[in-house]
Amino acid sequence: MLSARIVETAKIALRLQRGTLSCEDFFFHLFAMNKINPTFALLKFCLMFAIVKIAGQQFKVQQGQNLYVPHLDGKAGDTVEFTDVLLTDNGDTLSTGADVKLKVKAEIVGEVQGNKVIAFKMKRRKGFRKKHGHRTLFTQIKVTDIA
Repeated sequence: MLSARIVETAKIALRLQRGTLSCEDFFFHLFAMNKINPTFALLKFCLMFAIVKIAGQQFKVQQGQNLYVPHLDGKAGDTVEFTDVLLTDNGDTLSTGADVKLKVKAEIVGEVQGNKVIAFKMKRRKGFRKKHGHRTLFTQIKVTDIA
């Protein structure tokens, strides 16, 4: 399920493509909803991107982008393919839902550990203290192709 902000932005972009919305109104809606810096608005609009679901989380990806995702099986150098693409935009066409036919291919760069998370429990005046902690594993991937 796409978040409401992404769906609203996609609808506004689709109205711009159909010609029912002027460029000035489009950028006004974009700035008002997403609070995007005006200098980067054209760059964000013109680059091809896809929204992909990886391990239950949604990521906005572009070709050549490095990102950290929850742990994936595989070694450094392996190629991973994500077929659960929710939305794609390449500047002139916007497709969502069942219309999306693209796949996102990425290469595993390596694995890293996240920040330490400490769960500390205590009961006052009882001498009861427990300290547990962990570091979550993340996989660093580089998006090689959106096709």
